[in-house]
Amino acid sequence: MTQPTPDQVLAQLAAYREHDAPTHGGRVLSYVYDSGLAELDELAGAAAAQVQAVNALDPTTFGSVALMQADLVTFARDVLGGGPGTVGAVTSGGTESILLAVLAARERWRERHPGSRATPRIVAPSTAHAAFHKAAHYLGLEVTAVPVDPASGTLPAARLVEHLDDATALVVASAPAYPHGVLDPVAEIAAAATARDLPCHVDACVGGFVLPWWPGAEAWDLSVPGVTSISADLHKFGYAPKGASVLLFTDPDLDRARYYALTDWPGYPVVNPTALGSRSAMSLAAAWAVVTRLGPQGYAGLTASVVEATASVRQVLDRVRGLRLVGEPVGPLLAVTTDPGLPEAERVDPHAWATAVARRGFVLQGQPALTQADGTTIPRSTHLTITPVTTRVLAELGRALTDGADDVRGRPPGPAAAEGPPGAGALPDPVALAHAARESGELDLAAVLALIEGLPREQSAGLLVDFLAAFTAPRA
Repeated sequence: MTQPTPDQVLAQLAAYREHDAPTHGGRVLSYVYDSGLAELDELAGAAAAQVQAVNALDPTTFGSVALMQADLVTFARDVLGGGPGTVGAVTSGGTESILLAVLAARERWRERHPGSRATPRIVAPSTAHAAFHKAAHYLGLEVTAVPVDPASGTLPAARLVEHLDDATALVVASAPAYPHGVLDPVAEIAAAATARDLPCHVDACVGGFVLPWWPGAEAWDLSVPGVTSISADLHKFGYAPKGASVLLFTDPDLDRARYYALTDWPGYPVVNPTALGSRSAMSLAAAWAVVTRLGPQGYAGLTASVVEATASVRQVLDRVRGLRLVGEPVGPLLAVTTDPGLPEAERVDPHAWATAVARRGFVLQGQPALTQADGTTIPRSTHLTITPVTTRVLAELGRALTDGADDVRGRPPGPAAAEGPPGAGALPDPVALAHAARESGELDLAAVLALIEGLPREQSAGLLVDFLAAFTAPRA
């Protein structure tokens, strides 16, 4: 077999990239956070290239790692309300930040409950990010998902406080919660945690680098008494490439609990501040360069653009008959659901709407309905994340949102959870579905979401695992 040339390798990569949704230009309203500043992309790429060979495992050997991390933690501390004793780390993303926050809380709980046979628990609103469930799965905790009000997307703090007990290891609030963009009552939740001497984590993975400059946002960060840790993603509204996040602690002892250290083996002494050992410094350097270039003034300017774009999109959505916004979002995340107060002929199913909008060139993110522990159901919705570059496509986006709703208004929604699971013969083969989607480049996400709503969650999760495993499997 002839060895390909560098140009041929890059040409093949370019061909693969044709399968990707556009990462710039404001046409994908989830997953990507486009500042609209090409110079930031160029700067991040150049910074990453400078440290391509650096191993972030050992900052004593590669001192730039320690210096860049210290700069980023200092910046985050200052904008997230931390004090002189605030410490933390740069991680690979929000999931790792949350994993480490849960690890630290579990270790503290074990220290305070020696010999206990109880299983430590995370107490969080049902809208808290899936990463908390993932961390609990990895680390042997349970999650108490406290039901939120389906209409507002949040809950009174007292409802969450009812679940705090001796088994509670960590209390969680979101700023804002990803599904609907609403802000949990952070101050009240943190106060309740303090009264019971429990750590309280604020998940600001989305909001951490946009809410500090958002007008009218209530107190939600480390300045709130009782908040002991916070996560904020640099690769979201920090506008750095994936993956970089910051995890901060107000308590140095709690911060130490996230570390792993081992000297009981014959090799080099191991001390890992994050989940990974050897790891690239490229995302760290890229994030450091972007943050250093922008500074507080740059973020304030970009946030002003996001505020303007979000207000414009909300005005459009308010005029679309058949849809309604969930709750009172604080920040640039919006969720839209069917307006239940209208006759069926005037309602717009949010998933059918997202499909119609996609045909007009904009990718929205469908979210399935969820029946909570108290029997109430959070309705199916469609999520939009607004970024600075959205200002450049507002007119076209507004038409797509409006015309897409006109296309599907009055159409009956797909199967809902209340209708029960379909018969076994109706279930698609996830492997066949994956192969077809990979070959065609198209997947009916509305159908997938309807399937999730119509099946027990454990069964639908298993189908999704089979699907993704097949989708990413080696070719025959």
